[in-house]
Amino acid sequence: MKCAKTIVTGLLMLLGGCSGAKVDDYAGREPVIDIRHYLNGNIEAWGVIMNRSGMVTDQFHVNMKASWKGNEGTLEEHFTYTDGRKDERVWSVHFTDDHHFTATAHDVIGQATGAQFGNAVNMNYILHVPVKDTTYDISMNDWMYLMDEHTLINHTEMRKFGFKVGELFLTFRKKS
Repeated sequence: MKCAKTIVTGLLMLLGGCSGAKVDDYAGREPVIDIRHYLNGNIEAWGVIMNRSGMVTDQFHVNMKASWKGNEGTLEEHFTYTDGRKDERVWSVHFTDDHHFTATAHDVIGQATGAQFGNAVNMNYILHVPVKDTTYDISMNDWMYLMDEHTLINHTEMRKFGFKVGELFLTFRKKS
C-alpha cells in the first residue's frame, strides 16, 4: 500500500509539473498589452502552419480590420494562402473585465475564452478545420506576446484527442 501511495504521489507531482505557463504569470511584464487597443484599426499578419513533425504545410497572409465600442469588439480577418485560397473569419469579442474575454466566430464551436496579463494573451477554443474532403474539430491554444507597439507574435498549439497535430506561428504588424 505504501508503494502504491508513493507511485500515485509521484505521478501527481509529475503531472503538476507539466501544467505549463498560465497567462497571469505574465502580469507585470512590459510592454503591457490590451487587445482592445492593439487589435484596433488595420493590422497585417504573416503566418505558417506546421504539421506535428514540424514541417511547414501552409503559409498565409492576413489583412485585419478591428473596431471596438467599449468592451465589445469585432475583428475581421481576411486570409490569403500561398496557393491562392482565400478564407475569412469574423470574431465578436466581449470583455467581462480588464483581463478576461470571450469570443465567437462562425467556425468556432461554442465560445473561445481568453485572458490578458502583462505582455501576453492566451485564448482557447475549438475550431472547425477543413482538411481535403472533411472537417476536424481541433483544440486551439493561442499565445500572443506584444513585442512593441507595432509587433505581436502568436504561437498556437493545435490538438486532437489530446495529441498535438500541428502548430501555427503568426507575426502581426499594426499599420500606422
